[in-house]
Amino acid sequence: MTEQSETTADILVAGGGLGGVAAALAALRRGRSVLMVEPTDWLGGQLTSQGVPPDEHTWIEQFGCTRSYRRLRDAIRDHYRTWYPLTDEARARPDLNPGEGRVSRLCHEPKVAAAVLEAMVAPYVSAGRLRVLYHHEVVGATMDGDRVGAVTVESRDGRRLTVTAAYVLDATELGDLLPLTGAEHVTGFESRHDTGEPSAPDEAQPSNMQAFSWVFAVDHRQGEDHTVDRPAGYRDWVRYQPPQWPNPLLSLSAPDPRTLRTVSRAFVPNAETGPVVADQRADPGDKELWAFRRVLSRGLFRPGFAASDVTIVNWPMIDYLPGPLIGVSDEERAKHLAGARELSMSMLYWLQTEAPRPDGGTGWPGLRLRGDVMGTTDGLAKAPYIRESRRIAARYRVTEQDLSMAVRGEAGAVRYPDSVGIGMYRIDLHPSTGGDTYIDVASSPFQIPLGALLPVRLRNLLPAAKNIGTTHITNGCYRLHPVEWNIGEVAGALAAHCLEHRLEPEQVHADGARLRAFQDELAADGVELAWPEIKGY
Repeated sequence: MTEQSETTADILVAGGGLGGVAAALAALRRGRSVLMVEPTDWLGGQLTSQGVPPDEHTWIEQFGCTRSYRRLRDAIRDHYRTWYPLTDEARARPDLNPGEGRVSRLCHEPKVAAAVLEAMVAPYVSAGRLRVLYHHEVVGATMDGDRVGAVTVESRDGRRLTVTAAYVLDATELGDLLPLTGAEHVTGFESRHDTGEPSAPDEAQPSNMQAFSWVFAVDHRQGEDHTVDRPAGYRDWVRYQPPQWPNPLLSLSAPDPRTLRTVSRAFVPNAETGPVVADQRADPGDKELWAFRRVLSRGLFRPGFAASDVTIVNWPMIDYLPGPLIGVSDEERAKHLAGARELSMSMLYWLQTEAPRPDGGTGWPGLRLRGDVMGTTDGLAKAPYIRESRRIAARYRVTEQDLSMAVRGEAGAVRYPDSVGIGMYRIDLHPSTGGDTYIDVASSPFQIPLGALLPVRLRNLLPAAKNIGTTHITNGCYRLHPVEWNIGEVAGALAAHCLEHRLEPEQVHADGARLRAFQDELAADGVELAWPEIKGY
């Protein structure tokens, strides 16, 4: 690849996270050529390179996701059944949960999901219809009126490539294409005056965003000492107490997101947890931290196979609050990224040296970083876990009053005539860079309106991840794994549909017959457009 290289594709997908992969697969199934750009060397975003087991709703094993997302879940389970020495009982479970984690009915190692996603796209790579540029990011764009003319991507070693595509899909973690293309967009909190949302502040706060986190994986080797070097800023982090937080961040106590009462969490490596209730309607699962995001449970494997469970540390105690990654200088951004890594390493060091044990002692020196699980040498995830992105100014904006149970009550969420999918999660906002504590609001099972995927002006740019037309508040329930996948899948399908029928997205949306034809196409491809009669939580 030379400095001035150029290439073309039907569709450019910027970002290989869950939305990006779903978008690419949807377009490829419809016969289109796709170029995908991914900053890391893993596909999967929050599921893999960011190290977060899927956050899913109560009914996920029965309904409430697209067919292709269910295929991903099934393939992850099949990977364990094929290659891991499961007990006969575990292998026979149709709802195998390899980690027996409490956060989800399918907690698994990030590296397994990365392998499965790689296998899902492999046939298209072999056929020459999909090109994936790993270690590349979008860095520029040229515009032709209200259309994206070309996008410039750059490799880690500084080589640049100009990509011309009929449709450009932004599946980046932070909505990076939006400012590069001049797309109208918002960041942070909108005001209550603007949105009418009960949980919004009086004034807009564009720099106030949810914390991001740098996740890591550990096991525990009894009798061994794997204590890491004390981080340079450890003493500062030990004393750090966020606004509206009841105690220093490095502890086992934190507010309950739903009640804001201070709750002490348990942490005992390899503790016997008994039957796991992976149902956030009944139990958020975060009171016992070892099992909360456990991704490998040794009890499911033949005796002697695994000396320890493996668990993911993605807890409130590693939420990085001093500043955002959006709207700051490159220097400030680098400082926050380094700070998040140091906070996570400080949490690990605190667990190894100062955390209280049930026997009255302190510290678990046997805690060992598992970089192999994360695909890294240092044990931290390949990338930070991003909860909040830039969001397009869309033709339709989803607000809190569209789906909040407190507002909608027995009526359930607003039913959109342009539904292109469904999702469900509580409005779950972590503490923010502006000093706000949790916002955690019960929500109703909701639909994804096509209007939220259409920019107000640009004609060939589509959001394909957490950057659709939600607000800061409703991003809290539209940001989770199956919803991001659904959003990406629809974006890819819409681009391919428009190319096939020589239409533009707004034409599909504005014409009832065309919209119904597109919805019928989605339904035939396994996209659920409406919920059965169920209540939220």
